[in-house]
Amino acid sequence: MTSDGPPPNEKSLWRQFSDSRVLLLMCLPATLFFLVFNYAPMPGAWIAFTNFNYRDGIFGSPFVGFKNFEFLIKSGQLWTLTRNTILYNLAFIVLGNLLQIAIAIMLNEIRSAFFKKISQAAMFLPFFISAVLVGVIAFNLLNYDTGAINALIKQTGGDPIKIYSMAGIWPLIIITVHLWQSTGYGSIVYFAAIMGIDRSLYEAAAIDGASAWQRIRHVTLPSLKPTFIILVLFSLGGIMHGNFGLFWNLVGNNAGLFQTTDIIETSVYRMVLSQNNFTTSTAVGLYQSLFGFALVMTANWIVRRINRDYALF
Repeated sequence: MTSDGPPPNEKSLWRQFSDSRVLLLMCLPATLFFLVFNYAPMPGAWIAFTNFNYRDGIFGSPFVGFKNFEFLIKSGQLWTLTRNTILYNLAFIVLGNLLQIAIAIMLNEIRSAFFKKISQAAMFLPFFISAVLVGVIAFNLLNYDTGAINALIKQTGGDPIKIYSMAGIWPLIIITVHLWQSTGYGSIVYFAAIMGIDRSLYEAAAIDGASAWQRIRHVTLPSLKPTFIILVLFSLGGIMHGNFGLFWNLVGNNAGLFQTTDIIETSVYRMVLSQNNFTTSTAVGLYQSLFGFALVMTANWIVRRINRDYALF
């Protein structure tokens, strides 16, 4: 005899929704946010394939295929923007996570609760400083005429340096400023993960005679591995999205530095601002999103093949 009904222990879909209504309500604001700001604007990507004009609108404008992408490819600009954006974000991801882990471990090793709180507050502060203010601070330090660094060089008898004309040094400056601003705040996740490690593991290691470094190496670091992999995977999803506020306020419209500092966001902003060119800028944005999606899917597939427990899905 066969039965068309669900198994005795299996709840109907409506019953599952009913039992989880509180959790669903908690997820509702985030769901609405992504629907309104991420999914609703997606039809606007069609602009990348049209000769857009305001009279005909998005779907009424003439279709031109991949013509809007040809300008970027032929000019070589797309390669430069992609290279700069990826390399900067790789440096941010790798160096940022390593420094965040190091800071979280050092905070965990501090025994004075008062000093630990002071240290945390001091490290978190740069994250809340406006990118505009960061740009002003950098300008007052690096400016050729009145900058603090060149003023110090002049007082010691040296020749001032034209830092805003030295494109090769700016990747180091931008990476340093980004790490200074974000590392302290980013260490919160790793510090919380360390707090979740079973204390008995440290006690057992101490009884066995392990030093502080050995406890870090054999207990703390292996326990942080899942957190590190998940955060890296999340970061890879945005590897094609640069920190516009940081780059724009540090570099601005200094064309002499574009070869090493120009990223996708700053280039698109200048296109819209100077040329009122929605089509080409939308084409770049679409390329940016598709590239990032493909990258995170590939990275997740590789991690899933190595260890399913560390994959996002």
